[in-house]
Amino acid sequence: MVYTIQDIVSYLEKVAPPSYQESYDNAGLITGNLLDNVTGVLCSLDATEAVVEEAISLGCNLIVAHHPIIFKGLKSLTGKNYVEKTVIKAIKNDIAIYAIHTNLDHVAHGVNKKIADKIGLVNTSVLVPKKALLSKLVTFVPEEDKEKVLSALFEAGAGEIGEYSGCSFTASGKGTFTPSDQANPHKGSKGNPHEEPEVRIEVLLPSLLERKVLSALKHAHPYEEVAYFLQRLENENQLVGAGMLGDLPYAMDEQEFLKALKINMELHVIKHTQLLGKPIKKVAVCGGAGIFLLPQAKRSGADIFITSDIKYHEFFDAENQIVVCDIGHYESEIFTKELLVEILSQKFTNIALYLTKVVTNPITYL
Repeated sequence: MVYTIQDIVSYLEKVAPPSYQESYDNAGLITGNLLDNVTGVLCSLDATEAVVEEAISLGCNLIVAHHPIIFKGLKSLTGKNYVEKTVIKAIKNDIAIYAIHTNLDHVAHGVNKKIADKIGLVNTSVLVPKKALLSKLVTFVPEEDKEKVLSALFEAGAGEIGEYSGCSFTASGKGTFTPSDQANPHKGSKGNPHEEPEVRIEVLLPSLLERKVLSALKHAHPYEEVAYFLQRLENENQLVGAGMLGDLPYAMDEQEFLKALKINMELHVIKHTQLLGKPIKKVAVCGGAGIFLLPQAKRSGADIFITSDIKYHEFFDAENQIVVCDIGHYESEIFTKELLVEILSQKFTNIALYLTKVVTNPITYL
């Protein structure tokens, strides 16, 4: 089967919806034509000139990168810096670049889950869930149509709360209405008041699925005019947010844990605050620059917080309440390229998928 770049993008945006990215981010298709057929996909942490050259040599016309090569608007394309050089090379060679950044950071099966798996954490959960990503739908249906409508809503993606699906609330009552002479009533008759035993249905849904769920409701509902209301909620979405919290299968000595961390994450060095002389059991992680989550990591009861890009004075904020580790930005997210291959291979079994062999880390160690 031949797939287009649009096919790949549509799938990735179901896995990590663009609406989950931060406002400053630039995730999405950066170069390329959505209608082009895919010849191969190269997965990387960064899109650089060397990565574009690798894609060309492999016969790939799509690079899926974690970090967007363009963060700020470009006023010219003259090749005066690495960003412009990379974009020019990609365009000249018909290479599409797609970035899946903070939206992949924020999903429960994304970047931080990959880190948690590498470390061996269990019982994982999002450290700081995002708010205002959920909506509540309320509608009213005849009693005999309840199961049909609920089934349609669930199929469209409503009624999922954490690890539970098919979630709803129903209550019985009576609906009243009088069809006009131009109506085509499913119940009652034109011009006559009618009272119908009905069920009130309430379900939660991701706000990004509102259109799909409403379409399913209207298709499954027997009434000509469907009564419903939709409300955006401030509730937290437990499956979307920043950082991740998890437990080790068993408590470890601090030094023992740090040695295991260095091996599992393939680290050259770990910068950390003073050890506290107590076992490590609960662990908080955030790929990339995550020190902004330190207050929440403390409140969670985590024994250690693993992230990167920590400034000198920010280490003091640990205040001997938690061990804070800086393992490096590249090192914290390098396994994201493996995650991307895993995600794509679940859907596209006959497309050539590659892990970049280019080391894009701008930092070297003696």
